[in-house]
Amino acid sequence: MSTATTTLLSEALDTFATLFDEAQAAGEPDRTAMTVATAALDGRPSARTVLLKAWDERGFVFYTHLDGRKGRELQENPHAALLFHWPRVRKGVQVRIEGPVVIVADDEADAYFASRPRGSQLGAWASKQSEVLDTRGTFEQRLADLEREFEGRDVPRPQRWSGLRVRPDRVEFWYGAQYRLHERWLYECDCAGDCRKRMLYP
Repeated sequence: MSTATTTLLSEALDTFATLFDEAQAAGEPDRTAMTVATAALDGRPSARTVLLKAWDERGFVFYTHLDGRKGRELQENPHAALLFHWPRVRKGVQVRIEGPVVIVADDEADAYFASRPRGSQLGAWASKQSEVLDTRGTFEQRLADLEREFEGRDVPRPQRWSGLRVRPDRVEFWYGAQYRLHERWLYECDCAGDCRKRMLYP
């Protein structure tokens, strides 16, 4: 990776960090909320909101059941698009991130799972994410059974619950402006790892 490429990636991450801090200062309800878009092998897209749990030069991480819909799709077609929207920052900011996806290392997933509230840990065991549920009572019974099973001891991470890291090869910063004369900056890396920065029409 060239020095210019490293510099551009660092610039994109520094810009994200600045905006992320501004989102907190501006009172955004949850600056970590982001839309995750995936696609099945047949090209059918789907999107949902999840929470960003970690980010650094390696990418942007969220956690999920690997056997749920997004987990299955990202294992079959390991590419995702993320979207942050912070309307209270400046005149409105969007950050769009695209790239390949990898499952985080077990020790990283274990450490994050251990930091979660116990109720959330038990919920990860009780939920068969995205599968059909006959009644709410069935889910509540599963949760009660697990509370008894793990009573008095730590709740381990379910084997099929882990983190997914989106490694950015496209990062776009969209800044809102009057009359929809927005300002857009795109950082894009090609398959050889060479990156460039370009301004886009609104």
